[in-house]
Amino acid sequence: MSCPICGEDTLKKFRPFCSKRCADIDLAKWLNGSYAVPSQREEDMEADVEANVPGVPKPH
Repeated sequence: MSCPICGEDTLKKFRPFCSKRCADIDLAKWLNGSYAVPSQREEDMEADVEANVPGVPKPH
């Protein structure tokens, strides 16, 4: 298995990363919003549908 950050071989202690440095880089990406998980909440899906309905006035 290779490290998802740098591509080096992983070490059991830091798996799936090769070092604490790469694990910290990955954590920083999650914390600053570089990674995002799409929402599956029903309210979000309804809002998206309502926002795309033609002829419905949108709030400003």
